[in-house]
Amino acid sequence: MSALNILIGGESFREIRELNCCYVDKTDILEELLASVPPKVSLISRPRRFGKTLTMSMLREFFDIQKDSRDIFDGLKVARNKELCDEWMNKHPVFYISLKRVEGLTFTEALAGFREIISLQGSEYTYLLQSSELSESEKDALHSLFSGTNDKALLESSLQRISVALHSHWKRQPILLIDEYDVPLACAQQNGYYHEMVSFIRNMLGAALKTNAALQFAILTGCLRIAKESIFTGLNNFKCYGISEVKFADKFGFTSSEVDDILAKASLSFKKEEMKEWYDGYRFGNDQEIYCPWDILQYINDLSENPKAKPQAYWNNTSGNAIVRSFIGRTDLNIGEKFETLINGGCVETKIVESLTYDSLHSSEENLWSLLYLTGYLTKASEEQVEACGRLADEDKTFLVIPNKEVRKIFTESIASWFTDSMLEMDRRPLFDSFWNGDAEKLSRLVSRILLNTISYHDYKEDFYHAVLTGIFVGSGYAVTSNRESGRGRADIIVKDQRNSRSAVIEVKHANASAELASLAEVGLQQIDDKQYDAPLRDNYETVIHWGMAFFE
Repeated sequence: MSALNILIGGESFREIRELNCCYVDKTDILEELLASVPPKVSLISRPRRFGKTLTMSMLREFFDIQKDSRDIFDGLKVARNKELCDEWMNKHPVFYISLKRVEGLTFTEALAGFREIISLQGSEYTYLLQSSELSESEKDALHSLFSGTNDKALLESSLQRISVALHSHWKRQPILLIDEYDVPLACAQQNGYYHEMVSFIRNMLGAALKTNAALQFAILTGCLRIAKESIFTGLNNFKCYGISEVKFADKFGFTSSEVDDILAKASLSFKKEEMKEWYDGYRFGNDQEIYCPWDILQYINDLSENPKAKPQAYWNNTSGNAIVRSFIGRTDLNIGEKFETLINGGCVETKIVESLTYDSLHSSEENLWSLLYLTGYLTKASEEQVEACGRLADEDKTFLVIPNKEVRKIFTESIASWFTDSMLEMDRRPLFDSFWNGDAEKLSRLVSRILLNTISYHDYKEDFYHAVLTGIFVGSGYAVTSNRESGRGRADIIVKDQRNSRSAVIEVKHANASAELASLAEVGLQQIDDKQYDAPLRDNYETVIHWGMAFFE
């Protein structure tokens, strides 16, 4: 394959351009943003890893009066618009802040995180302390902020004070960029200080955005569009651009043509269908087809190091999947059947609630499905999928589907993980006794009971039941291997009990009808014999048990 210089994890536009790394040109967002008078406040919400931070870095480089950015924009789309560049490029002071690390187990810890961010960012603006355009009281307040003040009221006014100072010094209205604005709220909800954080964020944004005549405009990004009445009360010139909005629909994530271009440059065009199955499927705006950019670049980078690399759930590895886990654990809402439908490639019909608050995310079924939609775990169904699902019962509702193989893998692995955790709380001794004693009838009854009583989400595939069986044995003192080379093939599951010198080989099959169960279990047993899966075990264990297991739901 051809070399394609990819900066993994790179979120600095300047660094990517100066190192001549792969950059999918999204600079025409500037033309879309500035085609008319921008709203005083624009909120852009997208799932994680869709390029929000890189875009904010690019906007900062373009607008910032302290920079000379023509070289790094040379050859990009926006550079062709000379009039726009002459009017806007490096013409305004900019204050950029990311709230990504404003987190903690308590409000005090989170506030300390915000204080540190203001102090660190303030190191770039210490020249304001010497400005002849600022009063001594203004300088004193900035000095306190840049030095790490503990004064909560002063911190709440920090963005407003800094923007006013920038306006006074430069005689140009500043632009405020706030990235990951909702992270502090998510963390606060998880740790029990939500209302304190809402009050702080509301006061901070209210001072900076509501009555700040010095401000040119502000752009905020985050995963969720938090309800206006929660933290944006009183903002009149305020516009949200979520994943359902047409504007900016193709500016976050990669379009199909952009992926074609990247793959061609990397001599990987033959990987297009695989990329599409794993990382495409998101639909923003009016069905704009979008790939997750993080995944595409990660997989291309892996292929550059190992041409035999297989696609992975890279998106899964960027953070935990507490959202999915919280869904699975719900017993008060009737969502189990719908969850099964989704995992099996079907649709769920729901009303999308785009303006949420973190303390109400789990208050209704609609909010739960909307949360999965807004955070990228679900997406709008395509026309073909809609036809397969049937007609909407309510035109105010939307059909949602799992977008691709990657997210489906996240769902099934989250279910398997939850199942394993649930199993750890159960008394499994009767099950293990029947397993090692070869009591097929009792084992079948106990496993069926576990599936019926513990979990109601199935994907009706061997790999899922494979994961369920693995979960039963994990954490019980047994050594469990899965899909490991053994004999003349790969055994589904091998369980080793070294203390009692016994082991077992399990071959899992999925039946399309209950009448097939017995015959498929026999097929599994025969496969163990034919492939000699037990060969590596015979010399090390006194007892080696063979189990052929078939499932039907």
